[in-house]
Amino acid sequence: MRRAHLRPGQLLLVFLGGAAGTAGREAVNLLLPALHGFPSATFAVNILGALLLGLLLESLDRAGSSPKSARRMRLLLGTGFMGGFTTYSTFAVDGALLLGAGSVGLGVLYALGCVVLGATASWCGILLGATRRRRGACGEDAR
Repeated sequence: MRRAHLRPGQLLLVFLGGAAGTAGREAVNLLLPALHGFPSATFAVNILGALLLGLLLESLDRAGSSPKSARRMRLLLGTGFMGGFTTYSTFAVDGALLLGAGSVGLGVLYALGCVVLGATASWCGILLGATRRRRGACGEDAR
């Protein structure tokens, strides 16, 4: 039996999601240029991606769909799209470039802001996912 991560169909889901996520990140890069040296596009995609990933994972956990269906959605949207959309490596390089250019305050603000706001955004996404499911389709308690 093949391991799950070696199955062509699952690899294709990650590939397709990753391609779409990378295209989305590039669109944000084109729309949000750096402001006074601050890498606003990378900051925005990482915070938004953290929010959306928290929302996705909590929603999938509470959706009650089949494990196979939830796994496919996690691979396509979580690992693929969000993996391509967000970028830790660019975050790290941008932070290092700010520090290397002597913008210590901005570099520290960028790094700490991204980590703290990213964690907060993830938490908000989880809360949003929990609230959406709890309300149900007609605003009633679904649990």
